This record gives sequence, structure tokens and C-alpha cells, in this order.
Amino acid sequence: MSKKNKGVAGVVYSTDPNFEYQQNLKEEEETPIPAKQDLRVQLDKKQRGGKAVTLISGYKGKVGDLEKLGKLLKQKCGVGGAVKDGEILIQGDFREKVMSILNSEGYKVKKIGG
Repeated sequence: MSKKNKGVAGVVYSTDPNFEYQQNLKEEEETPIPAKQDLRVQLDKKQRGGKAVTLISGYKGKVGDLEKLGKLLKQKCGVGGAVKDGEILIQGDFREKVMSILNSEGYKVKKIGG
């Protein structure tokens, strides 16, 4: 698909000379302040070959802000990880450390699971 037609909904070709493409661009919601965020921290081993990852979910806001938070957590924990599908993955079991970092940044954090 060409760059100019990205986000066009389902129309490949039209014979109507006055046809206008309808763009399906989502507007990102504004990122609320950290005190309004309700984050969940849990340990996840499913579909990862038995390796444990710390999963942070529940973030609302812009993807760029989520990536900044993910980078901060990875740096403070000194490990790798990823940000995808609105969740932050930190390699290893760093639930307590992640919760203390998020609390110091002003986020509301809840631990899920045992």
C-alpha cells in the first residue's frame, strides 16, 4: 500500500470522479498525570519458555509516554525488556523494584498474583 493511502478503509478503486477517501486515523488520548494512572504489576511466565517477565499493564495515554516509562524502568532495573500492545515487559522478576520505582514517580500501583 502506498504511503498516501495508509489508513484508508476498504476502498481499492472507485469510478466516481468526485470520490474522496475517508481517513481512519485514531487520535491518541492525552496522557493523564501519574496520580490518575492505575497500573498493574504481575509476574508472567506463559508462552515464554519458562522465563519470567514482569508485566506492567493498565497504562492510558500516548505511546511515546509509555515508551519513556518503559525505558526508565529498564534502566533502573538494569535489564532488557519491551513495550508492546500497551504493556511494558521487563525481563526477570522485578515486581518489588518496579513497584517502588513507579510509586516514587507518583503512579498508583497494584500487585496482581502471588
